[in-house]
Amino acid sequence: ARDVPATALFREMGFESRGLPRLPYAGAALAIVVALAALAILSANDTRIASIFVGATVFAFLVLRLVAALVQWAAKKSPRVRSVSLRLALGNIHRPGALTPSVVLSLGLGLTLLVTLALIDGNLRRQISGSLPERAPNFFFVDIQSGDVDAFASLVGKESPRGTLVKVPMLRGRIMALNGVDVDKVKIPADGAWVLRGDRGLTYDAKQPENATLTEGAWWPQDYSGEPLVSFSAEEGKAIGLKLGDSVTVNVLGRNVTAKIANFRQVQWETMGINFVMVFSPNSFAGAPHGWLATLTDKSATMADDARLLNAVTRAFPAVTTVRVKDALDIVNRLVAQLGTAIRAAAGVALIASVLVLSGALAAGNRARIHDAVVLKTLGATRRTLITAFSLEYVLIGLATALFALAAGGIAAWFVVAH
Repeated sequence: ARDVPATALFREMGFESRGLPRLPYAGAALAIVVALAALAILSANDTRIASIFVGATVFAFLVLRLVAALVQWAAKKSPRVRSVSLRLALGNIHRPGALTPSVVLSLGLGLTLLVTLALIDGNLRRQISGSLPERAPNFFFVDIQSGDVDAFASLVGKESPRGTLVKVPMLRGRIMALNGVDVDKVKIPADGAWVLRGDRGLTYDAKQPENATLTEGAWWPQDYSGEPLVSFSAEEGKAIGLKLGDSVTVNVLGRNVTAKIANFRQVQWETMGINFVMVFSPNSFAGAPHGWLATLTDKSATMADDARLLNAVTRAFPAVTTVRVKDALDIVNRLVAQLGTAIRAAAGVALIASVLVLSGALAAGNRARIHDAVVLKTLGATRRTLITAFSLEYVLIGLATALFALAAGGIAAWFVVAH
Protein backbone atom coordinates (compact mmCIF):
# COMPACT_ATOMS: atom_id res chain seq x y z
CA ALA A 1 0.00 0.00 0.00
CA ARG A 2 2.88 2.41 0.76
CA ASP A 3 4.17 2.00 -2.82
CA VAL A 4 0.87 2.92 -4.53
CA PRO A 5 0.28 6.66 -5.16
CA ALA A 6 -2.95 8.17 -3.86
CA THR A 7 -3.81 9.39 -7.36
CA ALA A 8 -3.78 5.77 -8.60
CA LEU A 9 -6.17 4.80 -5.82
CA PHE A 10 -8.64 7.57 -6.71
CA ARG A 11 -8.48 6.75 -10.42
CA GLU A 12 -8.58 2.96 -9.71
CA MET A 13 -5.96 2.39 -12.37
CA GLY A 14 -2.23 2.33 -12.75
CA PHE A 15 -1.59 -0.84 -10.74
CA GLU A 16 -0.69 -3.05 -13.71
CA SER A 17 2.80 -1.74 -14.47
CA ARG A 18 4.35 -1.01 -11.13
CA GLY A 19 7.44 -3.05 -12.06
CA LEU A 20 9.27 -5.46 -9.80
CA PRO A 21 8.40 -5.55 -6.08
CA ARG A 22 10.77 -4.01 -3.56
CA LEU A 23 13.61 -6.16 -2.24
CA PRO A 24 12.03 -6.99 1.16
CA TYR A 25 8.83 -8.18 -0.53
CA ALA A 26 10.74 -10.23 -3.09
CA GLY A 27 12.86 -11.76 -0.32
CA ALA A 28 9.79 -12.67 1.73
CA ALA A 29 8.12 -14.28 -1.29
CA LEU A 30 11.29 -16.25 -2.07
CA ALA A 31 11.53 -17.42 1.55
CA ILE A 32 7.93 -18.66 1.44
CA VAL A 33 8.60 -20.57 -1.80
CA VAL A 34 11.74 -22.19 -0.33
CA ALA A 35 9.83 -23.11 2.84
CA LEU A 36 7.03 -24.73 0.81
CA ALA A 37 9.57 -26.68 -1.27
CA ALA A 38 11.38 -27.87 1.86
CA LEU A 39 8.09 -28.87 3.47
CA ALA A 40 7.08 -30.84 0.37
CA ILE A 41 10.42 -32.70 0.30
CA LEU A 42 10.70 -33.41 4.02
CA SER A 43 7.10 -34.61 4.39
CA ALA A 44 7.22 -36.91 1.34
CA ASN A 45 7.60 -40.68 1.68
CA ASP A 46 10.21 -40.69 -1.09
CA THR A 47 12.41 -37.61 -0.75
CA ARG A 48 14.22 -38.37 -4.01
CA ILE A 49 11.04 -38.23 -6.09
CA ALA A 50 9.87 -35.14 -4.19
CA SER A 51 13.20 -33.42 -4.84
CA ILE A 52 13.00 -34.26 -8.53
CA PHE A 53 9.45 -32.90 -8.67
CA VAL A 54 10.39 -29.63 -6.95
CA GLY A 55 13.47 -29.23 -9.14
CA ALA A 56 11.45 -29.93 -12.28
CA THR A 57 8.85 -27.36 -11.22
CA VAL A 58 11.50 -24.66 -10.74
CA PHE A 59 13.16 -25.60 -14.03
CA ALA A 60 9.83 -25.50 -15.89
CA PHE A 61 9.03 -22.07 -14.42
CA LEU A 62 12.41 -20.68 -15.52
CA VAL A 63 12.15 -22.18 -19.00
CA LEU A 64 8.60 -20.89 -19.54
CA ARG A 65 9.62 -17.46 -18.28
CA LEU A 66 12.47 -17.50 -20.78
CA VAL A 67 10.07 -18.51 -23.56
CA ALA A 68 7.79 -15.60 -22.64
CA ALA A 69 10.76 -13.21 -22.76
CA LEU A 70 11.75 -14.57 -26.18
CA VAL A 71 8.20 -14.11 -27.48
CA GLN A 72 8.20 -10.51 -26.26
CA TRP A 73 11.64 -9.91 -27.76
CA ALA A 74 10.53 -11.33 -31.13
CA ALA A 75 7.41 -9.14 -31.10
CA LYS A 76 9.51 -6.07 -30.29
CA LYS A 77 12.07 -6.79 -33.02
CA SER A 78 9.51 -7.75 -35.68
CA PRO A 79 9.46 -5.53 -38.80
CA ARG A 80 6.84 -2.81 -39.02
CA VAL A 81 3.67 -4.07 -40.70
CA ARG A 82 0.98 -2.14 -42.56
CA SER A 83 -1.94 -3.75 -40.74
CA VAL A 84 -3.03 -1.54 -37.84
CA SER A 85 -4.60 -4.48 -35.97
CA LEU A 86 -1.46 -6.61 -36.25
CA ARG A 87 0.73 -3.67 -35.23
CA LEU A 88 -1.41 -3.11 -32.14
CA ALA A 89 -1.31 -6.84 -31.32
CA LEU A 90 2.49 -6.96 -31.53
CA GLY A 91 2.75 -3.87 -29.36
CA ASN A 92 0.46 -5.36 -26.73
CA ILE A 93 2.62 -8.50 -26.58
CA HIS A 94 5.81 -6.70 -25.52
CA ARG A 95 4.52 -3.61 -23.74
CA PRO A 96 5.06 -3.17 -19.95
CA GLY A 97 2.45 -5.10 -17.99
CA ALA A 98 1.68 -7.38 -20.95
CA LEU A 99 -0.14 -10.66 -20.36
CA THR A 100 2.44 -12.65 -22.32
CA PRO A 101 4.28 -14.11 -19.27
CA SER A 102 0.99 -15.05 -17.60
CA VAL A 103 -0.37 -16.80 -20.70
CA VAL A 104 2.85 -18.71 -21.40
CA LEU A 105 3.27 -19.78 -17.77
CA SER A 106 -0.38 -20.81 -17.39
CA LEU A 107 -0.76 -22.80 -20.61
CA GLY A 108 2.81 -23.85 -21.45
CA LEU A 109 3.31 -26.51 -18.79
CA GLY A 110 -0.17 -28.04 -19.19
CA LEU A 111 0.11 -28.24 -22.98
CA THR A 112 3.63 -29.68 -22.78
CA LEU A 113 2.42 -32.36 -20.38
CA LEU A 114 -0.49 -33.28 -22.66
CA VAL A 115 1.80 -33.53 -25.71
CA THR A 116 4.32 -35.68 -23.81
CA LEU A 117 1.65 -38.07 -22.55
CA ALA A 118 -0.02 -38.33 -25.95
CA LEU A 119 3.26 -39.21 -27.69
CA ILE A 120 4.31 -41.75 -25.05
CA ASP A 121 0.86 -43.33 -25.04
CA GLY A 122 0.84 -43.54 -28.83
CA ASN A 123 4.29 -45.14 -28.88
CA LEU A 124 3.32 -47.75 -26.27
CA ARG A 125 0.09 -48.60 -28.08
CA ARG A 126 1.91 -48.89 -31.40
CA GLN A 127 4.51 -51.19 -29.86
CA ILE A 128 1.96 -53.39 -28.08
CA SER A 129 -0.64 -53.65 -30.83
CA GLY A 130 1.61 -53.22 -33.84
CA SER A 131 5.21 -54.44 -33.92
CA LEU A 132 5.26 -56.65 -30.81
CA PRO A 133 2.66 -59.21 -31.99
CA GLU A 134 4.62 -59.63 -35.24
CA ARG A 135 7.84 -60.50 -33.39
CA ALA A 136 6.45 -62.30 -30.37
CA PRO A 137 5.91 -66.09 -30.25
CA ASN A 138 2.41 -67.56 -30.04
CA PHE A 139 2.94 -69.39 -26.74
CA PHE A 140 5.22 -69.58 -23.73
CA PHE A 141 5.40 -72.92 -21.90
CA VAL A 142 6.78 -72.81 -18.35
CA ASP A 143 7.79 -75.57 -15.90
CA ILE A 144 8.21 -78.43 -18.36
CA GLN A 145 9.70 -81.32 -16.41
CA SER A 146 13.01 -82.71 -17.69
CA GLY A 147 11.52 -86.19 -18.12
CA ASP A 148 8.66 -84.80 -20.23
CA VAL A 149 10.66 -82.63 -22.63
CA ASP A 150 10.80 -85.13 -25.51
CA ALA A 151 7.13 -86.11 -25.18
CA PHE A 152 6.15 -82.45 -24.98
CA ALA A 153 8.14 -81.58 -28.11
CA SER A 154 6.54 -84.51 -29.95
CA LEU A 155 3.02 -83.40 -29.00
CA VAL A 156 3.63 -79.78 -30.01
CA GLY A 157 5.17 -80.89 -33.31
CA LYS A 158 2.10 -83.01 -34.02
CA GLU A 159 -0.41 -80.26 -33.17
CA SER A 160 1.55 -77.46 -34.86
CA PRO A 161 3.65 -78.97 -37.66
CA ARG A 162 4.49 -75.56 -39.17
CA GLY A 163 5.50 -74.04 -35.84
CA THR A 164 8.99 -73.49 -34.47
CA LEU A 165 9.58 -74.80 -30.94
CA VAL A 166 12.47 -73.35 -28.95
CA LYS A 167 13.25 -74.88 -25.55
CA VAL A 168 15.94 -74.15 -22.97
CA PRO A 169 16.71 -75.42 -19.46
CA MET A 170 15.69 -73.03 -16.72
CA LEU A 171 16.52 -72.62 -13.03
CA ARG A 172 15.73 -69.91 -10.51
CA GLY A 173 18.51 -68.18 -8.64
CA ARG A 174 19.41 -64.97 -6.89
CA ILE A 175 22.56 -62.89 -7.20
CA MET A 176 24.24 -62.91 -3.80
CA ALA A 177 27.60 -61.22 -4.41
CA LEU A 178 29.59 -59.30 -7.02
CA ASN A 179 33.34 -59.87 -6.95
CA GLY A 180 32.94 -61.43 -3.51
CA VAL A 181 31.12 -58.41 -2.04
CA ASP A 182 27.58 -58.95 -0.76
CA VAL A 183 25.06 -57.18 -3.02
CA ASP A 184 23.55 -55.42 0.00
CA LYS A 185 26.86 -53.61 0.45
CA VAL A 186 27.28 -52.66 -3.21
CA LYS A 187 25.96 -49.28 -4.36
CA ILE A 188 24.05 -49.93 -7.57
CA PRO A 189 22.45 -47.26 -9.82
CA ALA A 190 18.65 -47.30 -9.94
CA ASP A 191 18.48 -48.44 -13.59
CA GLY A 192 20.37 -51.65 -12.79
CA ALA A 193 19.04 -52.42 -9.31
CA TRP A 194 16.22 -54.63 -10.63
CA VAL A 195 18.76 -57.29 -11.64
CA LEU A 196 19.70 -57.80 -7.98
CA ARG A 197 16.14 -57.83 -6.60
CA GLY A 198 14.57 -61.23 -6.04
CA ASP A 199 15.10 -64.42 -8.03
CA ARG A 200 16.19 -64.38 -11.66
CA GLY A 201 15.64 -66.91 -14.39
CA LEU A 202 18.91 -68.71 -15.19
CA THR A 203 19.93 -71.07 -17.96
CA TYR A 204 23.01 -72.80 -19.33
CA ASP A 205 24.12 -73.52 -22.87
CA ALA A 206 27.19 -75.08 -24.45
CA LYS A 207 26.64 -73.22 -27.74
CA GLN A 208 26.19 -69.51 -28.28
CA PRO A 209 22.44 -68.83 -28.71
CA GLU A 210 21.41 -67.82 -32.22
CA ASN A 211 19.84 -64.57 -31.00
CA ALA A 212 22.91 -63.60 -28.93
CA THR A 213 25.36 -61.01 -30.29
CA LEU A 214 28.56 -60.78 -28.28
CA THR A 215 29.80 -57.26 -27.51
CA GLU A 216 32.86 -58.31 -25.47
CA GLY A 217 34.72 -61.54 -24.81
CA ALA A 218 34.21 -64.96 -26.42
CA TRP A 219 31.92 -67.95 -25.92
CA TRP A 220 33.29 -71.03 -24.17
CA PRO A 221 34.06 -74.25 -26.10
CA GLN A 222 31.25 -76.83 -26.33
CA ASP A 223 33.30 -79.33 -24.32
CA TYR A 224 34.36 -76.79 -21.68
CA SER A 225 34.87 -78.28 -18.20
CA GLY A 226 36.80 -75.64 -16.23
CA GLU A 227 35.61 -73.16 -13.64
CA PRO A 228 32.01 -71.93 -14.01
CA LEU A 229 31.62 -69.17 -16.59
CA VAL A 230 28.72 -66.82 -17.25
CA SER A 231 27.59 -64.70 -20.18
CA PHE A 232 26.05 -61.44 -18.91
CA SER A 233 23.64 -59.05 -20.62
CA ALA A 234 25.72 -56.08 -21.78
CA GLU A 235 23.24 -53.34 -20.85
CA GLU A 236 22.49 -54.69 -17.39
CA GLY A 237 26.15 -55.54 -16.75
CA LYS A 238 27.19 -52.00 -17.60
CA ALA A 239 24.42 -50.61 -15.36
CA ILE A 240 25.77 -52.43 -12.30
CA GLY A 241 29.41 -51.78 -13.13
CA LEU A 242 30.61 -55.25 -14.22
CA LYS A 243 33.48 -55.97 -16.59
CA LEU A 244 35.12 -59.03 -18.15
CA GLY A 245 36.76 -61.27 -15.56
CA ASP A 246 34.55 -60.13 -12.68
CA SER A 247 32.85 -62.80 -10.60
CA VAL A 248 29.13 -63.23 -9.90
CA THR A 249 27.83 -65.45 -7.10
CA VAL A 250 24.29 -66.82 -7.45
CA ASN A 251 22.32 -68.97 -5.04
CA VAL A 252 20.54 -71.87 -6.77
CA LEU A 253 18.58 -74.40 -4.72
CA GLY A 254 20.40 -73.29 -1.56
CA ARG A 255 23.86 -73.65 -3.07
CA ASN A 256 26.13 -70.72 -3.93
CA VAL A 257 27.77 -70.90 -7.36
CA THR A 258 30.49 -68.38 -8.27
CA ALA A 259 31.12 -67.87 -11.99
CA LYS A 260 33.53 -65.63 -13.90
CA ILE A 261 32.15 -63.33 -16.59
CA ALA A 262 33.45 -64.67 -19.91
CA ASN A 263 31.57 -62.34 -22.24
CA PHE A 264 28.87 -59.73 -22.57
CA ARG A 265 26.08 -60.05 -25.11
CA GLN A 266 23.39 -57.79 -26.47
CA VAL A 267 19.90 -58.85 -25.36
CA GLN A 268 16.88 -57.65 -27.33
CA TRP A 269 14.12 -57.84 -24.75
CA GLU A 270 11.59 -56.32 -27.14
CA THR A 271 11.58 -59.48 -29.28
CA MET A 272 9.47 -61.15 -26.55
CA GLY A 273 11.43 -64.35 -27.10
CA ILE A 274 13.46 -66.37 -24.59
CA ASN A 275 16.09 -64.09 -23.09
CA PHE A 276 18.11 -64.28 -19.88
CA VAL A 277 20.31 -61.79 -18.09
CA MET A 278 22.77 -64.62 -17.33
CA VAL A 279 23.64 -67.72 -19.38
CA PHE A 280 26.05 -70.12 -17.64
CA SER A 281 28.40 -72.77 -18.91
CA PRO A 282 26.80 -76.27 -18.60
CA ASN A 283 29.20 -77.45 -15.89
CA SER A 284 28.03 -74.66 -13.55
CA PHE A 285 24.89 -76.58 -12.51
CA ALA A 286 25.94 -80.17 -13.11
CA GLY A 287 23.46 -82.53 -11.47
CA ALA A 288 21.06 -79.79 -10.36
CA PRO A 289 17.36 -80.59 -10.96
CA HIS A 290 15.64 -78.09 -13.23
CA GLY A 291 12.70 -77.55 -15.52
CA TRP A 292 12.46 -76.29 -19.09
CA LEU A 293 11.09 -73.17 -20.73
CA ALA A 294 9.80 -73.24 -24.31
CA THR A 295 8.23 -70.96 -26.91
CA LEU A 296 6.20 -71.84 -29.99
CA THR A 297 6.08 -69.52 -32.99
CA ASP A 298 3.63 -70.16 -35.83
CA LYS A 299 2.49 -67.04 -37.67
CA SER A 300 0.13 -69.05 -39.88
CA ALA A 301 -1.85 -70.39 -36.89
CA THR A 302 -5.45 -69.27 -36.44
CA MET A 303 -7.29 -68.76 -33.16
CA ALA A 304 -8.82 -72.22 -33.63
CA ASP A 305 -5.33 -73.73 -34.06
CA ASP A 306 -4.13 -72.00 -30.89
CA ALA A 307 -7.17 -73.22 -28.95
CA ARG A 308 -6.67 -76.80 -30.15
CA LEU A 309 -2.98 -76.76 -29.17
CA LEU A 310 -3.78 -75.24 -25.78
CA ASN A 311 -6.34 -77.96 -25.04
CA ALA A 312 -3.97 -80.72 -26.12
CA VAL A 313 -1.09 -79.46 -23.97
CA THR A 314 -3.35 -78.89 -20.96
CA ARG A 315 -4.74 -82.43 -21.15
CA ALA A 316 -1.39 -84.15 -21.68
CA PHE A 317 0.73 -81.99 -19.35
CA PRO A 318 -1.48 -80.36 -16.69
CA ALA A 319 1.57 -79.22 -14.68
CA VAL A 320 2.86 -77.08 -17.58
CA THR A 321 1.87 -73.41 -17.45
CA THR A 322 0.80 -72.24 -20.91
CA VAL A 323 0.69 -68.51 -21.71
CA ARG A 324 -0.84 -67.30 -24.96
CA VAL A 325 1.16 -64.18 -25.78
CA LYS A 326 -1.66 -62.45 -27.67
CA ASP A 327 -3.92 -62.65 -24.61
CA ALA A 328 -1.16 -61.22 -22.42
CA LEU A 329 -0.58 -58.35 -24.87
CA ASP A 330 -4.31 -57.59 -24.95
CA ILE A 331 -4.34 -57.34 -21.15
CA VAL A 332 -1.30 -55.07 -21.18
CA ASN A 333 -2.89 -52.92 -23.91
CA ARG A 334 -6.03 -52.46 -21.81
CA LEU A 335 -3.98 -51.58 -18.74
CA VAL A 336 -1.95 -49.04 -20.71
CA ALA A 337 -5.17 -47.53 -22.09
CA GLN A 338 -6.66 -47.22 -18.60
CA LEU A 339 -3.44 -45.77 -17.20
CA GLY A 340 -3.20 -43.32 -20.09
CA THR A 341 -6.79 -42.19 -19.55
CA ALA A 342 -6.17 -41.59 -15.85
CA ILE A 343 -2.96 -39.65 -16.48
CA ARG A 344 -4.55 -37.57 -19.26
CA ALA A 345 -7.45 -36.79 -16.92
CA ALA A 346 -4.99 -35.53 -14.30
CA ALA A 347 -3.20 -33.48 -16.95
CA GLY A 348 -6.57 -32.12 -18.07
CA VAL A 349 -7.33 -31.01 -14.51
CA ALA A 350 -3.96 -29.24 -14.41
CA LEU A 351 -4.75 -27.55 -17.73
CA ILE A 352 -8.19 -26.47 -16.48
CA ALA A 353 -6.55 -25.00 -13.38
CA SER A 354 -4.13 -23.14 -15.66
CA VAL A 355 -7.04 -21.74 -17.66
CA LEU A 356 -8.73 -20.57 -14.46
CA VAL A 357 -5.53 -18.84 -13.35
CA LEU A 358 -5.27 -17.26 -16.80
CA SER A 359 -8.89 -16.12 -16.57
CA GLY A 360 -8.08 -14.38 -13.31
CA ALA A 361 -5.14 -12.62 -14.94
CA LEU A 362 -7.33 -11.50 -17.84
CA ALA A 363 -10.00 -10.24 -15.47
CA ALA A 364 -7.38 -8.31 -13.49
CA GLY A 365 -6.23 -6.56 -16.67
CA ASN A 366 -9.73 -5.94 -17.98
CA ARG A 367 -9.85 -2.30 -16.74
CA ALA A 368 -6.59 -1.53 -18.54
CA ARG A 369 -8.01 -3.08 -21.73
CA ILE A 370 -11.10 -0.91 -21.48
CA HIS A 371 -8.92 2.17 -20.98
CA ASP A 372 -6.82 1.28 -24.03
CA ALA A 373 -9.93 0.68 -26.13
CA VAL A 374 -11.39 4.07 -25.15
CA VAL A 375 -8.16 5.89 -26.03
CA LEU A 376 -7.83 4.06 -29.35
CA LYS A 377 -11.46 4.71 -30.31
CA THR A 378 -10.91 8.38 -29.50
CA LEU A 379 -8.01 8.33 -31.94
CA GLY A 380 -10.22 6.81 -34.65
CA ALA A 381 -9.92 3.03 -34.21
CA THR A 382 -13.04 1.08 -35.15
CA ARG A 383 -14.69 -1.64 -33.11
CA ARG A 384 -13.58 -4.19 -35.71
CA THR A 385 -9.96 -3.00 -35.51
CA LEU A 386 -9.89 -3.35 -31.73
CA ILE A 387 -11.49 -6.81 -31.70
CA THR A 388 -9.08 -7.98 -34.41
CA ALA A 389 -6.07 -6.56 -32.53
CA PHE A 390 -6.97 -8.20 -29.23
CA SER A 391 -7.77 -11.50 -30.99
CA LEU A 392 -4.47 -11.47 -32.89
CA GLU A 393 -2.60 -10.79 -29.66
CA TYR A 394 -3.97 -13.91 -27.98
CA VAL A 395 -3.66 -16.00 -31.13
CA LEU A 396 0.03 -15.11 -31.52
CA ILE A 397 0.80 -15.79 -27.85
CA GLY A 398 -1.16 -19.05 -27.94
CA LEU A 399 0.57 -20.12 -31.16
CA ALA A 400 4.02 -19.46 -29.69
CA THR A 401 3.07 -21.38 -26.53
CA ALA A 402 1.71 -24.30 -28.57
CA LEU A 403 4.88 -24.48 -30.69
CA PHE A 404 6.99 -24.58 -27.54
CA ALA A 405 4.72 -27.29 -26.05
CA LEU A 406 5.06 -29.41 -29.21
CA ALA A 407 8.86 -29.10 -29.21
CA ALA A 408 9.35 -29.60 -25.47
CA GLY A 409 6.75 -32.39 -25.29
CA GLY A 410 8.37 -34.19 -28.23
CA ILE A 411 11.82 -34.01 -26.63
CA ALA A 412 10.48 -35.21 -23.27
CA ALA A 413 8.58 -38.10 -24.88
CA TRP A 414 11.65 -39.13 -26.89
CA PHE A 415 13.79 -39.13 -23.75
CA VAL A 416 11.27 -41.27 -21.83
CA VAL A 417 10.83 -43.77 -24.68
CA ALA A 418 14.50 -43.99 -25.65
CA HIS A 419 16.02 -44.04 -22.16
